[in-house]
Amino acid sequence: MAATKLIDVRRGMVLNMGGQLFYCLDRDLNTPGNWRAILYLKLKNLKTGSIVDERVQPDDKVEVVYLDTRDFTYSYKDGDEYVFMDSENFEQVMLGENMVGSMMKFLRENDPCKITFYDGRALSLDLPMTVTLRVVETDPTIKGATAAAQTKRAVLETGMEIQVPSFITENELVVIQTEDSKYLKRFKE
Repeated sequence: MAATKLIDVRRGMVLNMGGQLFYCLDRDLNTPGNWRAILYLKLKNLKTGSIVDERVQPDDKVEVVYLDTRDFTYSYKDGDEYVFMDSENFEQVMLGENMVGSMMKFLRENDPCKITFYDGRALSLDLPMTVTLRVVETDPTIKGATAAAQTKRAVLETGMEIQVPSFITENELVVIQTEDSKYLKRFKE
């Protein structure tokens, strides 16, 4: 953990400011003529998710933090916690409901994900951009419906409900975006 001048902070760095971790989203150095330079940082608090704009002196020092992101697979649920296994060394990590939350609607056993650590403590769980899930329940195909703009409700194998095009039937695999839970396409086996 190295202390560095704020002038050297770049987008994408993680900073420890007052015991809180912040991700640098943007920086703007303003040097008005022969006045003192002012540095504006747009920071995202990694714990709360809130975004703040900070006006700082470029010569002030801050601690730059390096995070460890590793590949994991989801194993199983144990009481109120979820167990994930490191893909390299098979070490198990347990994450609580507060960290995993609604992301479990995208995960099945043995599905891949990434977990980010700081100082040996899990900070975040990151899912792939898309997941492929099986439709377990949906209404019958609508006769005479075109593929354009007609949707119906479908329940996926994880229990998640989404809207799918009217031509999707039960037992088909569909690709879902994890960012917004939207149907992307039919998966061809």
